[in-house]
Amino acid sequence: MADQHYFTPQPKATGGRRVIAATLRGHRFRLVTEGGVFSRGRVDTGTRLLIAAMQVAPTDSFLDLGCGYGVVGVVAAQLAPQGRIVLVDVNERAVALARENLALNAIQNAEARHGDGFAAVGEEYFDVIALNPPIRAGLAVVHRLILEAAHHLAPGGRFYLVARTRQGAVRLAAKMGEAFGNVEEAAKGGGYRVFVSRRPSPPSHRKDRHARPIPAVPP
Repeated sequence: MADQHYFTPQPKATGGRRVIAATLRGHRFRLVTEGGVFSRGRVDTGTRLLIAAMQVAPTDSFLDLGCGYGVVGVVAAQLAPQGRIVLVDVNERAVALARENLALNAIQNAEARHGDGFAAVGEEYFDVIALNPPIRAGLAVVHRLILEAAHHLAPGGRFYLVARTRQGAVRLAAKMGEAFGNVEEAAKGGGYRVFVSRRPSPPSHRKDRHARPIPAVPP
């Protein structure tokens, strides 16, 4: 029941609060989880594959889209100590847990926000966006998140998505190709695939974090 409602604003599942430990990208983390959030008992295989595959530079801005209790964002904050990390989820309990986990792991360059997809970030742009999509919310929801990601990726940026091979990963990759004009497989294992799409950086583009937002990519 908990997993069936992890993508709702106020999940009905209660209880099961616990602290789990995980070693990811060479760092040891402690994470508080609870009923009503995705994979509360452990860091799931798909998320582990996503974390292993994603390329994050020390100064990157990073969006953990659909953050759950925050494990991807917590790891990204370690990989980008001079960057800016934003964690977003529609699930209020997940956001509260993500905030708790940022504090538990002494993360100071990240924040967790409540909101439906990109509604929580306005006109902000990111060097990296990572998504473990809420497949059970329906393909329409996942497709919307992919299309919106194309409007929030900075030049030279990367959008990562992980999905089960048996749950239409290849079809989601095709949607990424439509949205971004490119897609490639970044990792595969344990029944999951990670795909990445990139937004090319114009030859004359100079990275300026104080510049006005770039024009949106046409759908």
